Amino acid sequence: MAEAPGRTARTYGLLAWTWVRAAAQYPLSMALLTLGTAAVGCLDLVAIVLMFAHAPRIAGFSAAEVIFLYGTSALSFAIADVLFGTTERLSQHIRAGSLDSMLVRPVSPLVQIATEDFSPRRLGKLVPALLVLVLVLPRLEVSWDAGRVAMVPVMLVSGTAIFSGLWVLTASVQFVLIDAHAATKAVTYGGSFLTQYPMSMFARDLVRGVTFVLPLAFVNWQPTLYVLDRPDPAGLPEALRFASPVVAAALCAVAALAWRAGLRRYRSTGS
Repeated sequence: MAEAPGRTARTYGLLAWTWVRAAAQYPLSMALLTLGTAAVGCLDLVAIVLMFAHAPRIAGFSAAEVIFLYGTSALSFAIADVLFGTTERLSQHIRAGSLDSMLVRPVSPLVQIATEDFSPRRLGKLVPALLVLVLVLPRLEVSWDAGRVAMVPVMLVSGTAIFSGLWVLTASVQFVLIDAHAATKAVTYGGSFLTQYPMSMFARDLVRGVTFVLPLAFVNWQPTLYVLDRPDPAGLPEALRFASPVVAAALCAVAALAWRAGLRRYRSTGS
């Protein structure tokens, strides 16, 4: 029988807090690792700044607009990575046979893997993205009305759910393809990189692919077109700009089904 959502959330929080308390036994190390993680998270932003040192606009977008895309993408991805990033280790547990022990515990194996080695240093990924987003919002040339103001948090929540769904979905693939760990990074980390830039930079077929097949365009691109009051360069319907919550819910449902199917298929390592 599936756990109630409230109980699952409490269990997740308890396991995560247990790992945090363990890491807090070494405060200096924890602080340095958190700062290091935050510094590494700034590298993508540095690359964007360097690009604008040589061009006033990229694909028709100003520096503030591209940094807005970076901030919304990076923050959504960072939260999803903190919550579910360690699910990419599933293949390691399958090979080692440690997934078997998880299955006999009275806690969802997904929660156990997602909270594994949970450390405050992972929260360092949130700092640069959140800081950038706070600083860039007043610099956007946008007529902020109620709809556009509301779209920013909706975009962040939906983007987080989409990336979370992708983490779980790509982890589920590892039930079938044990050596797919590296390939799945192209979807998660590669998807994060792609959504940091205007989709108008990429070929139209790619844009349609990340809209209707792998829905990365709904992380921030389609909502951003609404916030900035821009036409869609690919000529897609305006209704897609408001579809992120629906897409996020659908993707999470697919990821949940894929995870359960993978667990049913799993037959132990025999070790």
